[in-house]
Amino acid sequence: MVQICRATLQHLDRIVPLFDAYRQFYGQDSDLAGARAFLAERIAREESVILLAGDGAGFTQLYPCFSSVRMRMTLILNDLFVAPEARCQGVGEALLEAARDHARSVGAARMTLSTAVDNSAAHALYVRTGWERDAQFHTYTIAVD
Repeated sequence: MVQICRATLQHLDRIVPLFDAYRQFYGQDSDLAGARAFLAERIAREESVILLAGDGAGFTQLYPCFSSVRMRMTLILNDLFVAPEARCQGVGEALLEAARDHARSVGAARMTLSTAVDNSAAHALYVRTGWERDAQFHTYTIAVD
């Protein structure tokens, strides 16, 4: 069974390499110092919830958002990464279930996520764990920097 805990500042040494690898997966340069500062700030300000699997097997990061229509909190599952050596061992599934448990515990109405169109391994994981692809809404983004 995969052990999942909510990360604190004491877990940074385990999370930072995972977060850096996650960013590299999405085409960013390695930046361990920047990753440490970013994650430390999120945790210290309680701006996100980071769930850590095992002794650094993987992590997921959840950001709060709100639904005006439902007048309730929602969560954005913004990051999910499993270390290559820990893949196909149930880590991703355990992280998603822990995220869902956390969402229930805070009274969130739903969770949403986005992933790269070509990330077929993630697509299969999400479908296998009960996530449904949105057929009602298109998502748009715009850079502001």
